[in-house]
Amino acid sequence: MAINGFFKNRKILIIGGTGTIGKSILLTLLKDEPEVVRIFSRDEYKQFELENELGYQENIRYLIGDVRDCDRVRRAMQDIDYVFHVAAMKHVPSCEYNPYEAVLTNIIGTNNVIQAAINSNVKKVVFTSTDKAISPTNTYGATKLTAERLIAAAHYNKGKSGTVFAAVRFGNVMGSRGSVIPLFEKQILSDRKITITDMDMTRFMMTLNQATKLTIQSLVHSTGGEIFVLKMPVIKLSDLAEVVIDKCSFKHNIPLSDIQIVEIGLRPGEKYYEELMTFEESKVAVELSHSFVIPSPFVEQLPEYEGGIKARLGTYSSENIQPISIDELKKIIENERLL
Repeated sequence: MAINGFFKNRKILIIGGTGTIGKSILLTLLKDEPEVVRIFSRDEYKQFELENELGYQENIRYLIGDVRDCDRVRRAMQDIDYVFHVAAMKHVPSCEYNPYEAVLTNIIGTNNVIQAAINSNVKKVVFTSTDKAISPTNTYGATKLTAERLIAAAHYNKGKSGTVFAAVRFGNVMGSRGSVIPLFEKQILSDRKITITDMDMTRFMMTLNQATKLTIQSLVHSTGGEIFVLKMPVIKLSDLAEVVIDKCSFKHNIPLSDIQIVEIGLRPGEKYYEELMTFEESKVAVELSHSFVIPSPFVEQLPEYEGGIKARLGTYSSENIQPISIDELKKIIENERLL
């Protein structure tokens, strides 16, 4: 992905930089020759793994810390130009059973990032949200929605600071840590079965490359307080299970007849469909070729985006979008080397 020198000789902080998306952002930004990229996370072992994988590079710094610790975040952000905030508690059951921990990380942690960025006069901050923030039915979605609101409000109550705040809204990132494809493969290898919530359930899916590109481009093009939403395919979970079973059967020489699909029903807080944009948001949204931009509710005059047109009214839901075909799904999995 060409980013045309935007980050050249700049100082960047990636909060949650050892996660799947954080690492992908790092590898992309390094091609633009930044002065330094600081990797901030609380997982010492994953930092150790990443440093060993990349080898010593003079312009990468590894900082141990927790986004919940405001003082540590503030120290990590000194002299930084751009911030990617991708740290979160993101697994629905974990957040349901530990709701206050999700509040501390996803809400308090995001507020710590905002305050540190304002105090350090950072140029731009981009925050990664989720489709589960729309009409939330679980703790994860509710905390991410609140964090989105904090980001939108921060741009207009930041005082004299010149920091620009924006957010991106993801679907499920295929192949990321804890996502369904590696889970399915692990289940097949250990138990010869796949567990699915419901055979008719649909989800928005995006590749890691798409998530990385959206996040970086959103920071580059943000003007303040917006939410960027990628137009992404809808996948039926039963189709995904069928493809994974077929691929794993061939890859691991397991007879297809040995692999079962078991429906387990909705988990606490889980939704049958997902949404990326509400009807109310569509009233003000701008549609671009590959994404939507939802302006901040605090903005009085909508910013102009090159090639942008007014979005059509309606929810952007996995319920009312035709899922991609099994052949298209196979092609994505093969191209991304997800199995």
